[in-house]
Formats: sequence, C-alpha cells, structure tokens
Amino acid sequence: MSQIYEPVAVPRADRYRVSVADYKSYQENGFIVVKGLVPEAEHAELRQHAIDIFDGKTPVEGVESPDPQATPQERQVRMTRVHMLHRVDALSERFLLHPRVLDVLEILIGPDVLALQTMMFFNAPGSGGQGWHQDAYYITTYPETLIGAWLALERADEGNGCLWVAPGSHKEPIHPDAGRGALVHTKGGFSDADLVTGISDLDDEVNTLSRVARQHEPNMPVEVHAGDVIFFHSHLLHRSHPNPSDARWRRAFVSHYCNARSWVPWNHGASFEGDAANYLHILARGATQLPFAKPRFDTPCAALEDWEPTGPQQVVASGGDMEMLPAGTSVSLGEEGRVE
Repeated sequence: MSQIYEPVAVPRADRYRVSVADYKSYQENGFIVVKGLVPEAEHAELRQHAIDIFDGKTPVEGVESPDPQATPQERQVRMTRVHMLHRVDALSERFLLHPRVLDVLEILIGPDVLALQTMMFFNAPGSGGQGWHQDAYYITTYPETLIGAWLALERADEGNGCLWVAPGSHKEPIHPDAGRGALVHTKGGFSDADLVTGISDLDDEVNTLSRVARQHEPNMPVEVHAGDVIFFHSHLLHRSHPNPSDARWRRAFVSHYCNARSWVPWNHGASFEGDAANYLHILARGATQLPFAKPRFDTPCAALEDWEPTGPQQVVASGGDMEMLPAGTSVSLGEEGRVE
C-alpha cells in the first residue's frame, strides 16, 4: 500500500500562521509584507553582523576587508551587496533557514521548500539601487516556483532607497532579452512577447521593462521597519533607487527559495555537475524526490531530519556537501544595478 504524503505544520510556540487574506493578497498583488516576522533581538544581531562584515571586523571568506588607507567615503561605497554568504557564514545560513520565514514559505510555495540564495545589501548613503527587473529572469526553476524574502534590518522608506513594486505585474511572463537563451517559458511559444533591453538598468529610458511597469501603475514604494519581511513573486517587477540620504543606510538581507520539487539549473553562475544544481541547495522544509544539500553549519531544517522521499519515482535523495565547492565560488560581490 502506498503512503499518502500529508505535510503537517509542526507546532512551535513562535510559529507564524499565514492568514487567508494574506495568501489572497499575495496571489492578487504578487507580494505581501509580514510585519515584525523576525524578532528584534535577532534582526539586531544580523544588522550588527552586517556592519562588522562591511567594516572588516568579522572576516568572511571571499569578502575583502576595507583598505586601511581608504578615505571614509571610499570605504563607504566600496560595495553594495554580497551574495551567497550562507555558504561561508553560519549566521547567514541561520537566517536563510529562519523558521518563521519558512512558515510563510510553506504556505506560499510549499509545503516543500528549497533554499537557494542569500544577498546582504548594505546601500550606504549615495549608493545602491537597481532598475526594474524580474527575479526569475536571473534564477530559473522548472516548474517556475521562485520566491524572494526581503528582511529589513532597519527602517526602509523613500528617504533611504526602499523597494518599489508594480502591483499585479507578477501576472506578466518573464520578458526575454536578446542576450539570454534559456528562460522559464518555452522558447518561441509566445506570439507577441517583445524583446526588452537594459534589464536592471537604473535609467528607465535604457531599461524598457519600465514600459511594462507603467502598465501596472500606480507603482508603489514598500516602506518597512526592521524585522518586517517582504515576500515577492519571481515575476513581480520591482526596483530600488540609489539611497538619497546623507546619513541613513539601508541594510537588508534577501533570500530566494523555490519549491523543492522544482528542477534548478542554477548555481549563482558557478559550475555544477549534471543538468541541475539541486544537490547544492538546502532542503529547508518538507520532502523531495530530487537531490539536495545539507546545511554546512548544521542549522536545523528538513535536510537534517530522517525522512522518506515522496514522489512519482520514489528516488532516494542525496546530500550535497557545501565544502566541496571550488574555491572562489562561495560568495561574490554584486555590481551595482545587477543581480548575479
């Protein structure tokens, strides 16, 4: 007799339960804001950790410390973000697999959740910003189940370069440009999908996705407090402006996930074996018939639990080893105006 796969929310004292209204709002608008999802003591710890990484007080593999001879201005604008910290940094792994964030993801894309990417944004005064883009253009999953979680580490508003969204634009396809061969849709399947140019460019005249965003006006700023998390659909058009403040930073910790049943031919631009990189990404919740990685720093998650895989082929999942990644592929500094 076959066993029925029935995912059940494991009771916890701090478990977050998603309302039906929030679920419907996410489906209608392409994003939701969950206020106060991460407790103050925790987001304050991560914010200080970000400051210490940026200042060179906490050495992290792949991240260069600031030049002692650099001016304060040179130190301040030397980088806007660091990618894939969870592969070299225990605290970043912990927040990628934060149980209250996963509680929401279980409902929005779950119950099976694969953790793919982390990005620490610094956005000092006068720096940062990224033009209109769609995340699934950069991170492909088949079927397409990608989702982002944007954790504010301090107040983010128009005064320091908060996130902007085009509500309802998640109903758009992933618009192709001439430089990409593989997107999430069948190539040549659309009759009228015009090529776009300048994706992620801050200049709306260069970035023709801005024309698509205007079809979903009013575009809106998403103003949040520290500890709030924005969950956004991978097709949602979103952007940010350079931080216009003279004194305020805009630090945030952004993670990406997909349903663990999706095939993921993506490893942040680094090589991987075979046709997909699932074995390098962490099974956060649920189960899968596909390979997956265990967390390098043993953060509690589904990958560390005893389970029997459930799927049409009943394939035994295997664990990936983060320490086997080639040197230099664990983290990378993102160039302004581009997701890597």
